[in-house]
Amino acid sequence: MAPTGRSCFTTCISWSRWCHFNREKVPERQPHAKGAGAFGILKTTEDVSRYTKAALFQRDCSTEMLARFSTVAGEAGSPDTWRDVRGFSLKFYTEQGNYDLVGNNTPVFFVRDPMKFPHFIRSQKRLPDSGLRDHHMQWDFWTSNPETAHQVAYLMGERGLPRTWRHMNGYGSHTYMWINAAGERFWIKYHFHSNQGMASFSNAEAAAVAGQDTDFHRRDLFEAIARGEHPSWTLSVQAMPYEDARSYRINPFDLTKTWSHKDYPLIKVGTITLNRNPESFFAQIEQAAFSPGNTVPGIGLSPDKMLLGRVFALVRIESELAAAKKRATEEFHAVPRRPATYRSPSPVARGSTGRFRFAFSLHSTWLQTRINAMKWLTQASSDCGKPKNVSDVAPQRSTYYGLPVTTQAAGLIVRVILSSS
Repeated sequence: MAPTGRSCFTTCISWSRWCHFNREKVPERQPHAKGAGAFGILKTTEDVSRYTKAALFQRDCSTEMLARFSTVAGEAGSPDTWRDVRGFSLKFYTEQGNYDLVGNNTPVFFVRDPMKFPHFIRSQKRLPDSGLRDHHMQWDFWTSNPETAHQVAYLMGERGLPRTWRHMNGYGSHTYMWINAAGERFWIKYHFHSNQGMASFSNAEAAAVAGQDTDFHRRDLFEAIARGEHPSWTLSVQAMPYEDARSYRINPFDLTKTWSHKDYPLIKVGTITLNRNPESFFAQIEQAAFSPGNTVPGIGLSPDKMLLGRVFALVRIESELAAAKKRATEEFHAVPRRPATYRSPSPVARGSTGRFRFAFSLHSTWLQTRINAMKWLTQASSDCGKPKNVSDVAPQRSTYYGLPVTTQAAGLIVRVILSSS
């Protein structure tokens, strides 16, 4: 111990803190960087066994789930209320495995050719010289690719400025396959209609909110669930018999087109309800990884080129395996399906690659954490008798940064903390 106090690197604890600090952030998604979500439940209320044998879509089945909503073009710090398409990604924790449904708040998309997707996303980003966003880029892409017109019409309408995530619809967008117990196949389109109704901002309202609260949508969802106002959506599907795809008047696997509801009316399946906020935004939401290749028995893919491109080429950062590996960890499939019960050795630590386990007070502060640490360490150091584990006097703090602590060691730590104050 130096006369002026300890050196910042004299202990492995200090070194560990700096190592964690330097690695605290992971690369943001590209696209869909700005978003948030919540946990909930899917309740299948209708009998759709005629179309699929998937366990989660059998009548009276309840399935835990996670939903993540997002903007597409903006970075992690961008305003929620900019005009943009919204991501609508769902992960269902079924008894047969995880099923991921990665969609948007529109039933179509800008392109149907996966080769164009990276170019489209880059047209929404920043110029290489100035680092500024330039609307000329995106309009150049749209006008040079006329298949984008359908989605541009949606974007420039009310769906481009939803008032809240609770007041927008969701769609699987792609065409999927359902398979029943007899082996019969159907082409499927997913629809999630908000039970709160549809509501949107005007341009002026959205601009005003963006200047006042960049996290408006995130805050609205979190606070609504905390108040007990649990948002819900009615899940319906359009089902096309397998052979109809050969003769239908449009390509049913074209992501830039919709199916007529007159030809294939909506079939109600059930309801999804979001009823639980995350305990750790980073561990449970920011590191959530969605892949359209994650299916379960009774559900399959289709010849939709964009869908297959996303599954195979893994280009969409929000949801695909390669991106998830880069953003989180090589063991991204090891992310726990359920919230962790692990007690973090450092209550104030956040983030960092591979940090899936967490436990800290939602309202903890640096000051309160320090006071609490000193309380139990002081109690341990003043305890008379032969050395014993701190767990004997403070069961909730049996280790200090993962190491068993005796009463003498606890007293030393207290003195070090006080001397560095």
